[in-house]
Amino acid sequence: MPPLGPAAMLLSFDVVEEAIAEHDQWHTQEHLPERLSIPGFVRGSRWVALSGQPRYFVMYEVEQLATLSSAAYLERLNHPSPWTQKIMPNYRGMTRGFCTLAGSFGAGIGHAGLLIRFKPGIESQSALRDWLLQVLAPLPSRPGIGSAHLFEGAVTPGMTNEQRIRGADAGFDWALFVTGYSEDALAKLMQADLDHAMLAQQGAAGVLGALYRMDYALTDREAGAAANRA
Repeated sequence: MPPLGPAAMLLSFDVVEEAIAEHDQWHTQEHLPERLSIPGFVRGSRWVALSGQPRYFVMYEVEQLATLSSAAYLERLNHPSPWTQKIMPNYRGMTRGFCTLAGSFGAGIGHAGLLIRFKPGIESQSALRDWLLQVLAPLPSRPGIGSAHLFEGAVTPGMTNEQRIRGADAGFDWALFVTGYSEDALAKLMQADLDHAMLAQQGAAGVLGALYRMDYALTDREAGAAANRA
């Protein structure tokens, strides 16, 4: 996929079952268009778990890390719409991180995505990064896989009114995101090259992995064109 910017906001979370249908409608019709109207936001995508947890993974790609602390973005976070205020209390286990892109390989976007989250050991960060980049670089040449990316947590998000409504967020440390057209290829990757034990051996702690399918995506150009037609 390669990301459309050097930084991204990553979110993973659950939503109470009875609110899932309305959440997806709100996220598609209001929330993503609203976020993509903020200067510096270039693409947002929502993914739903095929195996593993939590149910949702959302990624917002941005032009620069500073976009995520901009006045325009904070204004929206501190002045949520009525529909947003209704949806926010239905979130559970929100993990949210402002991340830099440490490595990106391949091109295009597939319907399947493998997300692996973990925390690097303080003394092993450099060696772990080098090892991961070596593992990720050849992956897009494999059948079923299209792109592979390493994200590193860079800034701790501040408290906002949206967060106060849904409850305090946990933070993202590092994450791997691999996309492709074969769910089986990604599942095998999680059991071999990116196995939890293998990552732990290289200095990663608290490893969590899940397989996702693409649910919806929107770019800033698409959001702007839709707003002009309205």
